[in-house]
Amino acid sequence: MSRTRTPPRLSAWRDRLDARALGVYAALPLPLRTRARRLGYAFLPILQCGLAAGVAWLIAHDVVGHERPFFAPVAAAIALGTGMGRRLRRGVELVFGVIVGVGLGDLLIAQIGSGAWQITAVVVLAMSAAVFLDRGALVGTQAASSAILVATLLPPGSAEGYERMLDASIGGVVALVAMALIPVHPLKRVRREAASLLGVASSVLADVSEGVDREDTDFIRAALQDARDTQPAIDGIEEQLAGARELVRISPFYRRRQPEEITLTRILNPLDNGIRNIRVLARRAIVAVDDQVDVAPALSSLIGHLGWALELLSRRIAGDPGAPGVAEVHRELRAVASRAKRELVYDAGLTETVMLAQMRSILVDMMQVAGLSKISALATLPPTVPTPAVEPEIEEEWPDSPDRPLHGMPPLRATRASMRRYDGRKRSS
Repeated sequence: MSRTRTPPRLSAWRDRLDARALGVYAALPLPLRTRARRLGYAFLPILQCGLAAGVAWLIAHDVVGHERPFFAPVAAAIALGTGMGRRLRRGVELVFGVIVGVGLGDLLIAQIGSGAWQITAVVVLAMSAAVFLDRGALVGTQAASSAILVATLLPPGSAEGYERMLDASIGGVVALVAMALIPVHPLKRVRREAASLLGVASSVLADVSEGVDREDTDFIRAALQDARDTQPAIDGIEEQLAGARELVRISPFYRRRQPEEITLTRILNPLDNGIRNIRVLARRAIVAVDDQVDVAPALSSLIGHLGWALELLSRRIAGDPGAPGVAEVHRELRAVASRAKRELVYDAGLTETVMLAQMRSILVDMMQVAGLSKISALATLPPTVPTPAVEPEIEEEWPDSPDRPLHGMPPLRATRASMRRYDGRKRSS
């Protein structure tokens, strides 16, 4: 099972990206660097929370006239938070939960009085109603806390419960305005995380290639564990993209960034699938070494070449000043794809065949991350069957290599027609 810690390999790639963005940052000692990075990425949300809390108090106290509008700044701070997820939904859930809790609590406590069993009944009913009306976790929590407040501190029928509802609404609206007018840059964070994950994928593939050549299962297992530990980061990207989707809808400053948000959303699934396939490849490489399978040098070399191509893709996604262009990334990925032929595993066992199949799956996933459609990505792969579902885009000759068998191979030009002729001759013989 994957551990939830941040793997050192992922932290190292984040450090590389942050050091490129800020030269002073690279000079800090490692413990300070980690803390500085955490504070740097959270500072603008913290500033948002502080300003929104002060403005919410000012409106509720000085404009609306509530004597102790403590929940207005609390609602604004909770709705914004320091996370970059679904902040708009958080604010709506908070306000909705307070309304349900105060409304039901005031209604029931006025009829049944206050006490231990009354609090139990009010909390159960308020949370049940909140969960029934909305699936958000914050709705139930706020409904329960508001109902408890009414049952213990606020006299039934008093105006303070309804003032709390209004304060929550003020805090939620102020948080919404703060999100729109003081926007945080979630897309920049998404790019950084996606680039870091691609960097991890690149180094894992390099280690798998080296581990196969050295026949070192411990080396491959360490790389596999780092690949497994990236799953929380992938989930975090999904949460940040949800926040970005909200932001481009409500912020006039970010509406023009909607195409970028759509592009980043499109690459999330292929990125997730690609890293999952890399884990499968690493596990199969461990099996190969444990079973003393003589993996063809061309196959292990191809794994390392794919790792280099993913490093270029990582730099491209990060948007570094000296990042390679789209054409260069596509050229490297296509170069790897052109070598992922069935000839590599001709007359080989199941393990090597699975490794090649995983390589081809990773290529399709990562080409989609690089901007190709799935059909275009599939078309870059050499055919492995007489009638591939997607027509290969290049009819190229089989390369001469030490791994190429001398007999029994199909004709040099690997087209569908030549494969059919080859299979027909094989059956007639």
